[in-house]
Amino acid sequence: MVDQKSASSLNKSCVALSGGVGGAKLALGLSKVLSRDQLDIIANTGDDFEHIGLYICPDLDTVTYTLADLSNKELGWGQAGETWDFLDALQRLGGESWFRLGDRDMATHVFRTQALNNGLSLSQATEQITQRLGIKHRIIPMCDMPVATKVNVESGKLMAFQHYFVRDRCEPKVTGFEFEGISDASPSLGFKAALTNNNLGSIIICPSNPFVSVDPVLKLPGVMAAIEAANAPTIAVSPIVGGQAIKGPAAKMMKELGMPQTALAVAQHYQGRIDGFVIDEADATMAADIEALGIKTLVTKTMMRSLQDRVDLAEACLTFAESF
Repeated sequence: MVDQKSASSLNKSCVALSGGVGGAKLALGLSKVLSRDQLDIIANTGDDFEHIGLYICPDLDTVTYTLADLSNKELGWGQAGETWDFLDALQRLGGESWFRLGDRDMATHVFRTQALNNGLSLSQATEQITQRLGIKHRIIPMCDMPVATKVNVESGKLMAFQHYFVRDRCEPKVTGFEFEGISDASPSLGFKAALTNNNLGSIIICPSNPFVSVDPVLKLPGVMAAIEAANAPTIAVSPIVGGQAIKGPAAKMMKELGMPQTALAVAQHYQGRIDGFVIDEADATMAADIEALGIKTLVTKTMMRSLQDRVDLAEACLTFAESF
């Protein structure tokens, strides 16, 4: 049984910025603590791309499936109980099969693509999907305009993120990142409304990859200005625990960029953009150095292996926000 704190005991609202798997875990915890009106989950769309004629939103879908209790907990992506008949048939025909699209997952992409082709925005299509999957809380794309994360690799090539991440399994050595189209993009209306909510009590950056999941969100024109104008602390949860990424290639990227693979290095990356930082007990010795950056630090258990872990971390982050 998850020990839920009543929403009435937490009067302020929260904006959660999330990438994929790690971010979705904390977003789920927050959804168990806060009511619909108290939580807006903003999902990174920098890794969205068009594939075999479909518009695919990996981070957005991971958050959606997690809150709908449909996520494939073994794989960490896609839907539970997935089958692969479509992909197998496509592969027999010589089609592109490197991006693993399950049969149930396909329904989401087809529905979204049809909605976009019929003139709906990505936010509107997402609202339809989440409502029909029974999700009570708002899941909002960071923007409705296309922003494409590109990865600079050692060979000098600029790679589409999903080619780097999925097709090439993060093997190329990273030298930097670009966000194509970001200068012409703007936050979605839902994102803007969430940041200007008079009742906003905290902005929580979930434990997601700082370079390819969080930076696209924070670098959208107008976002940092809105965050700075908000009367609420911005708190980030470290995705690095004991020198290892909880999920994904963040630690590998840090090494290739010449950064130490530590929670402290993540805090330095966020310096000037956050007020508080949450680190795991395994990294407690770094707390003083992070505080020296002018960032208030909370040491707690951040590894989320169970639903109760997700709820506990959510409550710890919200209580931390109240201390500012």
